[in-house]
Amino acid sequence: MRIPLSKAFIALVLACGACAAQAQEPAKIVEQYVKAAGGGKALGKIQTLAIEGTFTGDDGKSGTYTFDTKLPNRYYSELLVGEQNLIEAYNGKSAWHQNPASGIATLVGDEGMQLEAAAQFYNSRLLNLKRNKIAVALAGNAQVRGKDALQLEITTATGIKRQVFFDPQAHLIVKESATVGGVEEEILYDDYRTVDGVKIAHKIELHRGKEKYGIEVTRAVINGTVGERVFDFPMKSQVKLPDLKALFKEIDDNQKAIDKIKENYAGTRVEEETEFEGDGRVKKRENTEYTFFYLNGDEVSTLTKKDGKPLGAEEQKKENEKTQKRIAEVQKRESKKEAKEEKAKEEGKNDDKDKDDPDIEVFLRACQFVNPRHERFRGQDVLVFDFEPNPEFKPHKLVEKLVQRLAGVIWIDEKAHDVARLEAYFVGDMRIAGGLLANLQKGTSFVFEQAYVNNEVWLPTYEEAHVGVRVLLVKGFKVNAVTRYSDYKKFNVETLSTIAKPKGVADTPADPSAKPQ
Repeated sequence: MRIPLSKAFIALVLACGACAAQAQEPAKIVEQYVKAAGGGKALGKIQTLAIEGTFTGDDGKSGTYTFDTKLPNRYYSELLVGEQNLIEAYNGKSAWHQNPASGIATLVGDEGMQLEAAAQFYNSRLLNLKRNKIAVALAGNAQVRGKDALQLEITTATGIKRQVFFDPQAHLIVKESATVGGVEEEILYDDYRTVDGVKIAHKIELHRGKEKYGIEVTRAVINGTVGERVFDFPMKSQVKLPDLKALFKEIDDNQKAIDKIKENYAGTRVEEETEFEGDGRVKKRENTEYTFFYLNGDEVSTLTKKDGKPLGAEEQKKENEKTQKRIAEVQKRESKKEAKEEKAKEEGKNDDKDKDDPDIEVFLRACQFVNPRHERFRGQDVLVFDFEPNPEFKPHKLVEKLVQRLAGVIWIDEKAHDVARLEAYFVGDMRIAGGLLANLQKGTSFVFEQAYVNNEVWLPTYEEAHVGVRVLLVKGFKVNAVTRYSDYKKFNVETLSTIAKPKGVADTPADPSAKPQ
């Protein structure tokens, strides 16, 4: 049946009004919470929060509870029973935990991002959601301990979600649920008391996995002294940091040998990219697949699929031609480089600019390195340490300014002289051309990971980037990109004899989409 225009118009208006009300409701719930918890002014003054308490577990054993947060993104939670510690922490650079089963270890992947998200959530106090890159959505009505509650879904910039439940009368948080450090956690709050103008729960029921802890808060301090050491790895787990200049130089010097070994391999690369508008709406999604091999240290790729569908014959031919041009460019550049090095050698010159990567020097000067430790990573012994901006370094060039805004953690295989994993994020906005061209937003992060293949070389396996940027002072958008490398195959003499090679190129396939067997 056809609806008259007037009724259709009214229905549309009512629907839009309902959507607008629903969109405003989460913000209203947060606004009421902020007011009930002490107000934006009081919450905004919190630099540190330290909570101590005692608990009794389901097994009857008692222990102590410690919970500390510190701006901008420090987080520490500890349950201590006798000599056994259960710790989850984020020190602003890396996430780590300690438990009786696995000891002390750095957390990576989803587990690490979950702790980073917890640090962001607790330090935000649900203030300045847009600036803190926190999205809030109404999940609906719920029951908490037999009483009505309003459920919001909180999502951080990296996509980690937390369910938060509010008392519709008191407007305070009565429950949270999230996965933290790979473990499902549920926290119930009760007995709110005022501490320096801020409401803090003094009864906490923590469900962690199958365990349950009834916590009585004995002390809560706002803006007390909480040192950085609280959030760092325990000293007993740390080792002496080696001479980083020498270590990085070894890695740099070994790069030619590594690049040569990598030329024996080809593989598949799959890229998944999601672009968001400034308000969080998905603008577009793309999924592309490539085959690739290495030439003179460069990754030479050929597109083979789009959104899971193979390219047509004509389109594939064009992509193969692009790859041939790329091969020629890499060869030409390498020839010029070799000629320059040979000339410098004949003239007895030592061109340090060519031999030493200036980025390494910038990295050493612009950052400071802390928390060195030895760990196992993907079955290999590695050296791990955190890095953060060096406040005494004064950057002048763009690359120096970029590096000095980075914090994160790095895993290094000292024997293979290569980086096994790198996590980094921008601790502040990065303005390009004074912000006129682009503004790379605080929190933009990336991950790079490799695997030790055939017991001879580290090869890329995973890359992830969460990029927030504003272009030309107007357009803001976010991009989440994940790249997975797989299906590595090693070339051999028999394989190469059956594959035609482009003129002048040794040991590289003429059809870059063809993979060695």
